[in-house]
Amino acid sequence: MKQKLMCGIDNLDQVKEILTNKRIGLITNPTGVNKSLQSTIDILHMEYNLACMFSPEHGVRGDLQAGDKVESYDDPKTNLPVYSLYGHTPHISDEILDTIDVMIFDIQDVGARFYTYLYTLAYAMEDCARVGKPLVVLDRPNPIGGAKIEGTVLDPAFKSFVGRFPIATRYGLTMGEYAQYINKEQNINANLHIVKINGYDRTKYYDETDLVWISPSPNLPTIDSCIAYIGTCLFEGTNVSEGRGTTKPFETIGAPWMNAQKVIEMVNGYGLKGFLLRETYFKPTFSKHQDQLCCGVQIHIINRDGFEPFKLGVVLVNSIRKLHSEFEFLAPLKEGANPFIDLLLGTDSIRKDNFDPIAFFAEQEEKCKTYQESIQPYLLY
Repeated sequence: MKQKLMCGIDNLDQVKEILTNKRIGLITNPTGVNKSLQSTIDILHMEYNLACMFSPEHGVRGDLQAGDKVESYDDPKTNLPVYSLYGHTPHISDEILDTIDVMIFDIQDVGARFYTYLYTLAYAMEDCARVGKPLVVLDRPNPIGGAKIEGTVLDPAFKSFVGRFPIATRYGLTMGEYAQYINKEQNINANLHIVKINGYDRTKYYDETDLVWISPSPNLPTIDSCIAYIGTCLFEGTNVSEGRGTTKPFETIGAPWMNAQKVIEMVNGYGLKGFLLRETYFKPTFSKHQDQLCCGVQIHIINRDGFEPFKLGVVLVNSIRKLHSEFEFLAPLKEGANPFIDLLLGTDSIRKDNFDPIAFFAEQEEKCKTYQESIQPYLLY
């Protein structure tokens, strides 16, 4: 039986006193809908005084690909201004903040540290704290469950817009819980209000609920893609395709020069569980190796509870690197910066010649245990 949930937007009356007769700013995207798929934008525009909107990566309407600059514009449906939070600066100016009394955040996250919506929220919290304005988070489920912690805990030396805080790769929090955690632990001290989810069980995956899945970004179309993303996002820091431009992004990886059978044999030697790898061929319609025939592997998740996507991602990267002289880690995005793989991983360990995945996992699991203990006071469910 599907778990029945009511998300933060469905419980908006709980913050009615905070919103009534106030000018409201809204950070949202197409995932911001209520149980009936009515847009949070439309609800606030009809029932309250929605003054403006703020656009994260991919845009308010979700019409932009990863990394595309978001420009400020007027929303054609409401005629309200939409200010970019994914362009020249992630911060909101005091001038714009002067036009609102309260900020609302309503975006579906995917449960991965390198997902930029986390930091859009963090910057907004800092900006609202700076000018003394409240921020309301309309909470939503962690789609890959909130019970499992995996990966690395980010080393602050590698912080960026794909990882600002020392949290785990698979960080095991809802956005509301994350907001509470960083608000205290990072001394943001925002006037924060969380509208909770009714009926949420943190051990459940999104497709075990009665909610409709709306892709939070163009390349995460399914829950399985979100699960695989915890590990295969690392390929964004390499010259191997992570499956963008295919129907199975982040579940399919490969390159024109890849020997999939050798990779599968090496990966299977690690004894990881919960998945099967299958040799596959594909031509990306955009992004890396566009219109080139790639040989690669597709990840078939057969047991979510036993599957550790982060370990698989690291082992895949390391195996492909060892087997192919053509493999490369991508250069830094700008001169003097860390390579993108380091920003995604939160450490430069994987680029070292003597990298040992097994020792690396043992070291990081200890750090994840400490992180898991640190988040306990902030759990809402």
